Amino acid sequence: MNASELRDKTPDQLRDELVNLKKESFNLRFQQAGGTIENTARMRAVRRETARVMTILNEKAAEAAKDKSEA
Repeated sequence: MNASELRDKTPDQLRDELVNLKKESFNLRFQQAGGTIENTARMRAVRRETARVMTILNEKAAEAAKDKSEA
């Protein structure tokens, strides 16, 4: 999912996405420790997607704070 698609989502949807990505990351770490991981590149992709979601959440929070302080 790219950043423009994420920017269209609400903060609640982004938080749900973040929870799902963290669960997936946890499961991938267990698979790697057990030697059963099939796609090692997925770990990197999940980390990047997590960072992307967190960045957009922070952007939305900063925008909301800015709007609140101006009003």
